[in-house]
Amino acid sequence: MNFDLRYVPFSRYGSYLAFSCFDARGDEPGGLYLRTVHGGFNIGALGGQIARVELLSGALPVPFSVEATPACLRLKGEAGQLEICLPEPSVIRLRGTGVGAWLSVDPAVYDYAFPAGGGRWQVNRASRELQFMLTPLAGQWRVEVPWKIVNADRIVADLVPEAGTGTCEEAIEEFAGTWHPRPYSADFDTCLQSVQAEFQRWLDHMPDLPAPYAEARELAAYVNWSSVVAAQGHLARPAMYMSKNWMTNVWSWDHCFNALALVYKDPALAWDQLMLLFDVQDGNGALPDSVNDKRMLWNFCKPPIHGWTLRRMMERTDTGRLESLPHFITVERLREIYEPLCRWTDWWFTFRDYDEDGIPQYNHGNDSGWDNATVFHVGMPVEGPDLSAFLVIQMEVLSEVTARLGDEVAARAWQRRAEGLLARMLDHFWRGDHFVATRSGDHYVCEEGDSLFLFLPLILGRRLPTDVRKALVNGLTQPGRFITGHGLATESPRSPLYEPDGYWRGPIWAPSTMLLVEGLAACGENQLARELCRRFCAMAARSGMAENFDALTGQGLRDRAYTWTSSVFLVLGHEGNSGTRINADEHG
Repeated sequence: MNFDLRYVPFSRYGSYLAFSCFDARGDEPGGLYLRTVHGGFNIGALGGQIARVELLSGALPVPFSVEATPACLRLKGEAGQLEICLPEPSVIRLRGTGVGAWLSVDPAVYDYAFPAGGGRWQVNRASRELQFMLTPLAGQWRVEVPWKIVNADRIVADLVPEAGTGTCEEAIEEFAGTWHPRPYSADFDTCLQSVQAEFQRWLDHMPDLPAPYAEARELAAYVNWSSVVAAQGHLARPAMYMSKNWMTNVWSWDHCFNALALVYKDPALAWDQLMLLFDVQDGNGALPDSVNDKRMLWNFCKPPIHGWTLRRMMERTDTGRLESLPHFITVERLREIYEPLCRWTDWWFTFRDYDEDGIPQYNHGNDSGWDNATVFHVGMPVEGPDLSAFLVIQMEVLSEVTARLGDEVAARAWQRRAEGLLARMLDHFWRGDHFVATRSGDHYVCEEGDSLFLFLPLILGRRLPTDVRKALVNGLTQPGRFITGHGLATESPRSPLYEPDGYWRGPIWAPSTMLLVEGLAACGENQLARELCRRFCAMAARSGMAENFDALTGQGLRDRAYTWTSSVFLVLGHEGNSGTRINADEHG
């Protein structure tokens, strides 16, 4: 497998380091960059850049082409090639044959470099809160560091091949505080083989897909594997970031889809992904909008799909049925999540029902995950039927969990709350043949657009009255409305507010696709559910694991290596073709 560094970063499981190719932006020249994803997204003009990397022949950088596989990044020039590997999360190994490496750093205040003995150089990238040790294994470093009072004016490091052999090797080690010498006994080829074997083990733990999706399955597996960072700071567990391009956080509904892709063959890591946000839950029960190793964002939140996720995980581990209490989702794990899930559920009714009508609200489109969907034209805050639907499912799951934990009284109480909210939801939002979203307080309805958002209550399946289900399916399947040759547009292409690259105003997204596929299956619309699986998977296999897709052309948009897309591709490609899950939602 080869992938394009303009879209998919070169990294590895557990690492905060990544290599990407960028076009020129402002004063920053384009090219290949070593980057860090510590501290979240949008750090610097080029996304956390550490150093620009070029191929060195003689005394000058020379043109090169780039080839990237999961184990190795190759820079190829006329005189030779430079190979790059990450044998460990914090270590970069380089090997030059006929050429060397040219690294340039544009220092910020307090950034500098100095000789550290034994031919090594230490680079203190204070602006990124990181340091790097450059250790020559063959060849030598030539470093230019003119001083400018408190930092270097520039840092240029040339890795020069040994005279006679024409080869050079180097180790670059990331560290935060004290550096300790270490042996580099493994040769470069051994490092490559080790990483390739590690990735192959990961690939073997991905869901099985039909043969036509083999290449896309490998790409999806690589996007997920390489997007995992080690537990550090606010992250108490290994965390699958949404991307190592720019979206270098864990958002508090994205992580659920990543957990679902892992649960088939790596349930322990899947559990870690589900629990990541509950590890940092606040005392009121809220989950942050996003978290990374250094920061949490509390200005927004995300929808409560966590009960739905937990049920899906329980149904897909070991024996495969909730009723038999699967071996992996043990009583201890149910106890671990029960109280946090209770607090998260109650938070919506205690702190997000400002008009006290029993219907929780979104204070901003970002809270829904559908940031700029046209339903939010009504003005904030908005009461959406999807939110009530998710909470109905979450309370049902809490009822099931409490029953398994032996508290029948609490189980009945949660079930009554779920039934009560379902009744209020239908009374509040249903308008005879469609759902609406209302402005909290005066309950004003704005129907300027035509958003797929209002079909999300299909996730309730047969909990919905028959006439409601039929009306929703009829609306969803109207010719030319939402279903395109590639899947479900988030805003109808015939809407005056449709935008081909309008984020949630038109493009196809993985989470909305998966939720509605599941909802359709729960309503008994199995053939349509499987067809939408097929269209989405074919699009992703052709266009890559993009953040979203043009609904009419299927072209990948925005971040082109996004893990909830690769995860949903793996889930839908597996279940939509196996016939064992998509058409079997007994709870619906």
